[in-house]
Formats: sequence, structure tokens, C-alpha cells
Amino acid sequence: MPKAYKIGNNHEFKVNEFDPDDTSWWKGDKSSAKDETKELKGKLIDLQQLLWAEKKHRLLIVLQAMDAGGKDGTIRSIFEGVNPQGVKVANFRTPTEVELAHDYLWRVHQKTPETGEIVIFNRSHYEDVLVVRVKSLVPKKVWEKRYQQIVDFERMLSDEGTTVLKFFLHISKDEQKARFMERIEKEHKQWKFNPNDITERQYWDDYMSAFEDAINKTSTSFAPWYVIPANRNWYRDYVISKVLVDCLEGLKMKYPPPVENIESYKENLEKS
Repeated sequence: MPKAYKIGNNHEFKVNEFDPDDTSWWKGDKSSAKDETKELKGKLIDLQQLLWAEKKHRLLIVLQAMDAGGKDGTIRSIFEGVNPQGVKVANFRTPTEVELAHDYLWRVHQKTPETGEIVIFNRSHYEDVLVVRVKSLVPKKVWEKRYQQIVDFERMLSDEGTTVLKFFLHISKDEQKARFMERIEKEHKQWKFNPNDITERQYWDDYMSAFEDAINKTSTSFAPWYVIPANRNWYRDYVISKVLVDCLEGLKMKYPPPVENIESYKENLEKS
């Protein structure tokens, strides 16, 4: 039976019980999975265009992962070919002085999608219950309250017409090490390497505990978390593409009606 990646409905996420090498959603080989993913990406392009044209819905995609988890690769692979007018990527790095002078959700809310848009958060408001917790940047009594605040924030987005999908790209510690080695050894990837990434590995277990709590406390019917096995890029791309296409098809979108008597303009155009 395929693994349930959507967290909720009595399915609790436990890192030690979740295999980042799992491929149970696909029974064929890697090549056939890539072919299927290509078809799904074609559907995604059409659905995104429909979303942009209809302008009734919004889609927010949250990507979280450990360093080298594949967030950038996911965005490049899955959204290749979509209309850039209707898709935006928001990155949330260390807060600026201005951002720190506001509440922690202030900078996030400004980046949420407009009607007709898809916005992808490359990291997100969840940093404020992940790195903030692991590095003790604020007291526990502060970050503990944020789980419910985040749920309330996402409920408001949902109530206002935003579909929220959240993906944790789950890689193993050994896979992360292999990807760091590749960044060191391959010249065209060396620009990605940050020595601090190695330092962060000492906090691996702390981050896993933080991810467990964040996912289990904030996965809801209106803003679910999906834990995606991400050791294999081809499988990661297939699963996420499948979830996105199913979600957008479920919105039952339609193109807006054409202008009245549109056929009459054809004759006028031909004469012009």
C-alpha cells in the first residue's frame, strides 16, 4: 500500500518511522516515472494558465527542508515552463532590521499570493518555530505560542480564498552529506557551498524534533503538510507534481466567458 504522505487524520509524523528513500507511490522504473512527471508538468502549465485567467483562486506553496534538501531544485524542475506572470517565488532569509521591528508574520503576509497567482515560499514563516527554536533565538514561551498563531494565520488565508499546501522535503543525514560533498567537488556547484552548512549538521537531531512538532501541530484540513521522501529527486518531483495537479483540478476552474458576439469580430478583423 502506498505511503501516506499527507499528515493528519490520525497520521502523526515521526522522523524515525519515515523513510526518505520511500518510492511506494510509483511501481515502475525511474524512466517511466520521469515520463509521467513530464505529463503532469504539462497539466500544471495548463492549470496555472487557467488559474491566472479565471482569477478566483490563489495557491500558496510552502517548501521547507534541511540544507541541501532540494527546495531550489524542486522549484526549477516542477515549474519550468509556467507563465512567469502568475508564479512568484519568495525567499525568507535572516530578517532585516525593518522586519524585526514588526511581528514575525508581517514580512510573510506581504508575500502571499494575489488572486490568480501561485506563490512559492522557499523557506517560510516556519523558520520562526524551527531555526528560532533550535538556536534559542527567542525564549520557549515565545515560540511555543507561534504554532497556534500560524494555524490561525493560515486559516485566515484559507477563509479568504487561498489554497495552502506545505511540503517538507525529507532527506536523510547521509544524503545531505553526499550533496555537500558534491558541492565541494563539482566546480559548477561550489558557489552553493557554505561552510556554515557543516556546522549546522551538529543540530540535526534538534531540527528533526522541531520539524516533527511543527508539522504535527500545524497540519490542518485547510493547510495540510505533506512529508515528501526527497532522497531521490525524480520521485520527489513526481509526488509533488501529482499533489499539485490533483489540487488544482479539484478547484473546478473555468475560463472566463468571451466577449459577447465574439465571432462577429472575426469578420471585422479579416477586413482590417
